[in-house]
Amino acid sequence: MQNDAGSVRVIPGLVAALSVWIAVPAPVLAEEASGDGSPPIIVTGKGLSDTPATPAYDTRRIEREVLATTASGRIEDALASVAGFQQFRRSDSRSANPSAQGATLRALGGNASSRALVLLDGVPMGDPFFGYIPFSAIVPERFAYVQVTRGGGSGPFGAGALAGTIEMVSADAASLRPVSGQVLLNDRGETEASATLAAPLGAGFATVSGRWDRGQGFWTTPERQRVPASARAAYDSYSVQMRGVAPLSNNVELQAHALAYRDDRTLRFTGADSTIEGQDASLRLVGRGDWQFDILGYVQARNFTNVVVSSTRFVPVLDQRNTPTTGLGGKIELRPPLGPANVLRIGLDYRKASGELSETALSAFTGQITARRHAGGSNTDLGLYLENDLTLGDLTLTAGVRADRFTIRDGFYVERAGGGAVRISDRFANRSGWDTSVRGGALYRLGNGVRLRAAAYTGLRLPTLNELYRPFVVFPVTTQANAALDNERLVGYEAGIDFAPGEAVDLSLTAFDNRVEHAIANVTLDAVTRQRRNIGAIHARGLEAGAGLSLGKFSLRGSLAYTDARMEQASAAFDGNRPQQVPQWAGSATATYRPDTGWLVATTLRHVGAQFEDDLQTDLLPAATTIDAYLQVPLTARLALVIRGENLSNEAIVTRNQAGSIDLGTPRTVWAGVKIGL
Repeated sequence: MQNDAGSVRVIPGLVAALSVWIAVPAPVLAEEASGDGSPPIIVTGKGLSDTPATPAYDTRRIEREVLATTASGRIEDALASVAGFQQFRRSDSRSANPSAQGATLRALGGNASSRALVLLDGVPMGDPFFGYIPFSAIVPERFAYVQVTRGGGSGPFGAGALAGTIEMVSADAASLRPVSGQVLLNDRGETEASATLAAPLGAGFATVSGRWDRGQGFWTTPERQRVPASARAAYDSYSVQMRGVAPLSNNVELQAHALAYRDDRTLRFTGADSTIEGQDASLRLVGRGDWQFDILGYVQARNFTNVVVSSTRFVPVLDQRNTPTTGLGGKIELRPPLGPANVLRIGLDYRKASGELSETALSAFTGQITARRHAGGSNTDLGLYLENDLTLGDLTLTAGVRADRFTIRDGFYVERAGGGAVRISDRFANRSGWDTSVRGGALYRLGNGVRLRAAAYTGLRLPTLNELYRPFVVFPVTTQANAALDNERLVGYEAGIDFAPGEAVDLSLTAFDNRVEHAIANVTLDAVTRQRRNIGAIHARGLEAGAGLSLGKFSLRGSLAYTDARMEQASAAFDGNRPQQVPQWAGSATATYRPDTGWLVATTLRHVGAQFEDDLQTDLLPAATTIDAYLQVPLTARLALVIRGENLSNEAIVTRNQAGSIDLGTPRTVWAGVKIGL
């Protein structure tokens, strides 16, 4: 890994400490309950429980079975079961450029950075430099559930929760089984292999999980546009996760987590290779006594490389050879003992992102170096938050406030000629300030499973180091950075109704109005140039519906979102247009049948409406409707046959349209293999 030595040394040290700590018998850390009447030790491996007012916001939970039975085996596919979730492009983590894999909700898009906060066991997963989510490193079968909250938030790390929060919670040893895994092969000869070991250690547990995906990929370029230099979207990625949980006392547990991953991809042309890699580690202390607390610290070392190949001469023109980045952060949350009807959260969190890019521009005619560029900086955010939930019979009220002290520091951009002479040397002024966010809501239980809810909120997002300092090229279009970008600000309102008279029926409907002021968008300057700029606003209004039905062996779940999203800036050419890559309609429906123990048959219908490639709405990405399927047939009590089908109708999914130059998403793909659980 090409990274600064200081960053790299930290992670292996933490991983080694984690390995030693897991090996220590749990009785050394805490005495197990005995027959002396002492309370039992209960270890969950999770954070503190949700507060009573959590359902006042538009919250949906994706259960473990859904996560582990997607046709693609990708976490982003599982998240798409919540309508309104999207990445910048329709490609998944096998065929997208990693830097384009930001996550957002409610059509609050327009560029590739994440406007939704994505947490893995409480740790922000967004890349510290780019803001994208390393989806290929996040393996869905590792989780107990994923909770998606659409709409802004002001809780822990709330400065990133502009469009909502996606919380991924790892499964415990009992859910994972001692030995589990699967091996699959698809009709292109590509493979997916994963294995997990989970074991109790005294009163705690430890898990180790690994996954390896590799393949030649499919053709993203339509056949009529292919040239000799065209290449399949080849990929080769691995992800290894270690987790340990042990009690320190009857109601305090220590959680340790380490993640290492690498992903190599080729996009469009031979030699157009990109890589991402990361090493993350965290420690978490959770107390569930009278004074509840959640203390978390993490460190991340990440890197990104990318080679841009000319679409006219088919030779490298830009080598983004190194982007070492470090993320540091943590939080402290305290809940005083005020009783179950009055839950108060008092917290502090901190995040720091620092990184630099090094890239080399090459002549498409001679191959000689024409420029060497070096840029980077650091961003910090210190947040203080206070939130109170008060239950008054059937009515629950919640209100919260958050204050953020942010800094944007040490920004620079240096460009040298091929011979070394300095052409540009910019040092950008340091900036800092305070920003305040608030949110509040109400939940009223009418009885017979009917709940009414309403909420209002504000939020903010700092520009990423990528948006501030790094230009990029999707040949022939260059998008310029902008070191003067301001924070984005959200103002949002929503109201909804839920109907769940029993376990068999679960219906919901939400109306929302969200407005992101000073939204960062890629603004068109001319036919081959765009620049990241703060525009007046992105205003999104819409409806979100969800439905779940369970009838014995048969179940049906669905999600539908309609969003009218518009960019607003008086007299601008894009005023009133939809943001880039944002559909009006998005929906998903899955029917599942369990004919007997161990059997599972599921079919998913998914629709994404038409989108535009650019802010001027000149290049259209047509609507796409796909059909996926999943079949599990038990062969023995511990072994099952698995068959998966992606895009069975072989719909042409257009993911990029640059003046008629097209990229396509996943074609019809059939997987078969075995799944083991011992």
